[in-house]
Amino acid sequence: RALAVPVQLVERCHAYVLAIHAFLPSCNPNITSDAKVGIHQLAGAARAAFQTALVNSPPAAERERLRGLLREMREVEEA
Repeated sequence: RALAVPVQLVERCHAYVLAIHAFLPSCNPNITSDAKVGIHQLAGAARAAFQTALVNSPPAAERERLRGLLREMREVEEA
């Protein structure tokens, strides 16, 4: 369970970042910046959860999968 909680948080943050990113093209231009702030906050929460996951020594494959999710979120942040 100690590993499951931060892993689930990374996964949920990733899903919400992708959802917001998909929403941006139809977003009211007056709130686009708010949506982008949400992306940055979720990505930051995911990075923090990843650090917590690392303390629990996840298997190498899981660690790499989580790093991939973080990479995708970083790409969205930089888009």
